[in-house]
Order: sequence, then structure tokens, then C-alpha cells
Amino acid sequence: MDHRVTAVYDANVLYPAPLRDLFMRLALAGLVRARWTDAIHDEWVRSVLKDNPELSPERLARTRSLMNDAIPDCLVTEYEDLIESLILPYPDDRHVLFRI
Repeated sequence: MDHRVTAVYDANVLYPAPLRDLFMRLALAGLVRARWTDAIHDEWVRSVLKDNPELSPERLARTRSLMNDAIPDCLVTEYEDLIESLILPYPDDRHVLFRI
């Protein structure tokens, strides 16, 4: 049985490169089961590009791909149908309450 904590890495964790690196290292070391969605990737990549126009979309696409390849089963899919039924104070955060 896997006793690791499952952690959803939201955009606010993945946006700053040092924090993204730390959390990736935690997952790579097997301390947590990291999970994220394409929507989370889209959000942090969009924000990084907005705040750092010198970075290329291709560079961040590569980072995204390397992250997905490095962590087995990190990418959560087929959760979209559940979002509308979730009620939260901040509806834009419903995407982090998916099936893990």
C-alpha cells in the first residue's frame, strides 16, 4: 500500500521556478504523489509568460513535458464533468478538487 500523501500542485506552486523545483524534487524523491492537470499547467505557463516576456512558450512547453514525463501518473484527466457540481467560495478553484 502506498502511504505517501497525494498533493495537488496548483499554479501558485508551479509558477515560481524555485518552488516548482522544490516540489518536483519532493515528488522525485518519493515523498509525495504529485498531481496536476493540463488546466493547472496552462495557468502557470500563461502567468509566467505574461510576467516574463523574454521566455519563449517553447521553453515552458519543454518544462511542462519534462515534468509530465518525470512523475508517473501525475496528470489527472477525466475530471471536467465533476467541476460544475462542486460549490466553493472561489469557483475558479474547483479544478483542484478532482479525482486523485
